[in-house]
Amino acid sequence: MKFVIKLFPEIMVKSDSVRRQITKILRSNLRSQFKRHAISADVQNRWDSLIVVLDPRHDDDESARRQALRILTHTPGIGGSLEIEEFDFDTLHDAYQHVRDCYCKRLSGKTFCVRLKRTGRHDFNSHEAEIYMGGHLLQETEARSVSLKQPEVLVQAEIRNQKIHVVKKQHRGLGGFPLGSQGEVLSLISGGFDSTVSSYLMMRRGLKTHYCFFNLGGSAHEIGVKQVAHYLWSSYSESHRVKFVTVPFEDVVAEILRNVDTAQMGVVLKRMMLRAASQIADSLNLPALVTGEAVAQVASQTITNLAVIDRVCDHMVLRPLASMDKQDIIDIARRIGTETFAANMPEYCGVISVNPTIVGDRRKVDEAESTFDFSVLDRALQAASYRRIDEVLQGSESGLETVDIINTPSLSDVVIDIRHPHEVDDAPLSLTNNIIIPLPFYDLEQRLAAIKKDHPDARFLLYCQKGTMSKIHAHHLNQNDQGRFAVYLDAYQVG
Repeated sequence: MKFVIKLFPEIMVKSDSVRRQITKILRSNLRSQFKRHAISADVQNRWDSLIVVLDPRHDDDESARRQALRILTHTPGIGGSLEIEEFDFDTLHDAYQHVRDCYCKRLSGKTFCVRLKRTGRHDFNSHEAEIYMGGHLLQETEARSVSLKQPEVLVQAEIRNQKIHVVKKQHRGLGGFPLGSQGEVLSLISGGFDSTVSSYLMMRRGLKTHYCFFNLGGSAHEIGVKQVAHYLWSSYSESHRVKFVTVPFEDVVAEILRNVDTAQMGVVLKRMMLRAASQIADSLNLPALVTGEAVAQVASQTITNLAVIDRVCDHMVLRPLASMDKQDIIDIARRIGTETFAANMPEYCGVISVNPTIVGDRRKVDEAESTFDFSVLDRALQAASYRRIDEVLQGSESGLETVDIINTPSLSDVVIDIRHPHEVDDAPLSLTNNIIIPLPFYDLEQRLAAIKKDHPDARFLLYCQKGTMSKIHAHHLNQNDQGRFAVYLDAYQVG
């Protein structure tokens, strides 16, 4: 199996030296992930792309192909991936025959257009090759017609010297820059829509993103945040190990409630969080913080309040959602798979201001903080827990150990395939004795009631590529008494 990796367009406009460095990082990230998932692959560097060649022993291994595609579609820095077949050829007609054999069935009854790139010395140019192949495909297949502007099927191939690469499928990439190419940040994460989306956007932009969670008084909340942070890491930044820091903030909240004027409580709490996060960032040698704040979304997020909040911090504070609408944020959460987590996340607001101020006044906030005992904040920082992100779901505190893992479903079990539709199309799940319902993770919550109505007595087994997402969703649903949920792992996943 071979894949041509197209770089994100913004990488291509960089200077030669910068592009080489960024491509080197992307190549290293891909190698790291292939190794992590026991896939033997050679990642080769070309001027405008990377080539991924899987070991021949994976040629008939559909599971390896699925995992390779998952890596290529979830790794920042990749604009798109072309799944190709490579053939030797002597004449243009030989090259055409390989294209015809690959596309013949797909062209039946469809309009099409041929797009071909060429490198090397030949007795024809790219345009002549396109005309030749298009004419013969129209004659020798059941294609309806040629359409240069809006074809139903795009026939793609690339000739490099005496080899032709025929594109079997094209897969959209995540875009952005390779993880680690733009530095590191500390993201303040609460598990809701905003903080998860802002963390994702930083990873997509090439920033190695560590997590900082302020526990305001709920163990269930901490478990939920660890789950969604692990999901984000395993889905979009698995090539790099990062830290998950938990800061017990219950006493800080209590001190605010006792000693701070109610109108200033929200702003003071945010300032305490930034103070703490700044010290944690220093301990990890990180230059910037990330928050999920959007201008005017709540009272503490007016532009004047944000300016007052930022004064307590020497670090750069990045707010990728600053100008985004809430619905746009929710749409991204749905697309990346964090919507269900956010919708079910326990809320611990900690402090609720009565008639909160919306016009930040530094003098009033300083006065409100004058009676605050800052030794409480120091003790919270001393009690902070630092863990590697790949370890946060280990142990009984994660809650995931309560989820049943099923290798052989019962006849009455209903299997829900929560993978993305593209993954389902590439590798359909097949079971002889069980109903399988394709239901992507981002639609699970909305359509679950109808499925339970159709199968009132069933146990539902969630299925996904690696099993981790299924465990997390099953745990959430069981905790909320949504029914009986377990996880189905097939033979490859168990092995």
